Amino acid sequence: MKKKQKKQKSKSRGKVYFVGAGPGDPGLLTLRGAELLAAAKTVIYDGLVNRALLQWCPSAVKISAAKSAGVTQEQIHHMLVRAAGRGGVVVRLKGGDPIIFGRGAEEAACMIRHRIPFEFVPGITAGIAVPAYAGIPLTDRHLSSQVLFVTGHEDPAKTSHAVDWKALARFRGTLVSYMAVANLPEIVKRLRAGGMPAKTPAAVIERGTLPDQRVAEGTLGNIAAVVKKMKLRAPALAVIGAVSGLRRRLAWFKSKPLSGKTILVTRPRAKASGFTRALEREGARVLEFSAIKIEPPKHPGVLDRAVASLPDYDWIVFSSVHGVEFVWEALARLGRDARHFGKTRVAAMGSATARALHERGIKADFVPSEFHAASLVRDLKKRKTIHGQSFLLPQPDRAPAALKDALTQAGARVTRVTAYRTLLDPGGRKQLRGWLQNREIDFAVFTSASTVDGFMEALGSRRALLKGPGMISIGPVTSRALRRYGARVLRQASPHNLQGLLDSVLESAKRKSR
Repeated sequence: MKKKQKKQKSKSRGKVYFVGAGPGDPGLLTLRGAELLAAAKTVIYDGLVNRALLQWCPSAVKISAAKSAGVTQEQIHHMLVRAAGRGGVVVRLKGGDPIIFGRGAEEAACMIRHRIPFEFVPGITAGIAVPAYAGIPLTDRHLSSQVLFVTGHEDPAKTSHAVDWKALARFRGTLVSYMAVANLPEIVKRLRAGGMPAKTPAAVIERGTLPDQRVAEGTLGNIAAVVKKMKLRAPALAVIGAVSGLRRRLAWFKSKPLSGKTILVTRPRAKASGFTRALEREGARVLEFSAIKIEPPKHPGVLDRAVASLPDYDWIVFSSVHGVEFVWEALARLGRDARHFGKTRVAAMGSATARALHERGIKADFVPSEFHAASLVRDLKKRKTIHGQSFLLPQPDRAPAALKDALTQAGARVTRVTAYRTLLDPGGRKQLRGWLQNREIDFAVFTSASTVDGFMEALGSRRALLKGPGMISIGPVTSRALRRYGARVLRQASPHNLQGLLDSVLESAKRKSR
């Protein structure tokens, strides 16, 4: 009996996957890595891993293994063993590739000692991706036919060391040094002592593949001084060799339309932002401030009763994606699905809201030409579908009365119900004020009136800081909220959706650069 129990216990053990997270840009995660994150029960991630990757594993237990926070390698081993003991897929998410200048092999050896199954899932290593994002090809048929990867983390001044810098000085190819910035002066000294010419092109790339990437360019003779002047910090990677000189022609990353621009996005807490990724794809450095948090209504039974009587209404109007989400939660509580809509027609305020409905099996009968209350009522009037009709409006608790009032004035019978609450989020106030005081922000983007309220609440009495960034609004209601606080609206999105907002940011950046 005891033997049988032991066997069952062994079967319940999880499997550990050592997944390479890539060098920083979350878009460089492999498909296999994304698949495993989605299936993970536990994710143990390195300090340098981009936190945006954690949105791939919403239901997993996430544990930081950041060495900067004092976590030891022995503790990481214990974390892995414990997580595997709980069963399921365990993802050990490591920066770059898990077994290139990392301790993936040591951690895998620990798994072998504890008889825990594991796999290596390669990632794009910094040595390949970072130079590419800086516009430096590692090989060129005229300049270099070989590449050598080396760690710069080891102190070259030691009397006994594994890296023979003197021998590397004779290497006729491209030398890529990981973790080089701290020891760069000594590395340069040893390479020069070994005979590498001072005029050899060199570059050091800080935070490679990320929007705030910076590159120091020079030669072996002056690169340490250039890095010191620019105050480059880790993580940084050095590329030494003739190919570094090709960056002058091939630097594609800095030519993106939002390169060098910092955008503040105000958004609800814990809401994954495709808009943020769209800005980053255009080269922006994005700072996210969770001005509000979304919470269920205090009395969900009121929403449940309204949704239960949905077939009695002629129209239901969804003004946001959140409204769709909370109405569907009410349907689930009632044991209903999309069929419950019956003959009730559906209006969606905005393409994102219409898309959220479509994903749940409902095609919106009506989407206004502009995404605000006045446009919806005006367009419905043209179709003669308001007077005498009954409307259900699932809205946030802080929603303006504009839509209800306009429909009522047009002869509709309107029921407004609280679908969710928007609460001011006190988190991040100090950080926000710091960004504004340091004039780090070029543009601040607002997606709703409630995010304006949260932003202004965080500023408190320091409204003078509003003079720094350009304020960009998604639509008229949000613009009015900004003006109510005395802020100048630089630009208002047209159309009033996220694509229009992105276009407004791009146009504002273009004008600022002229």
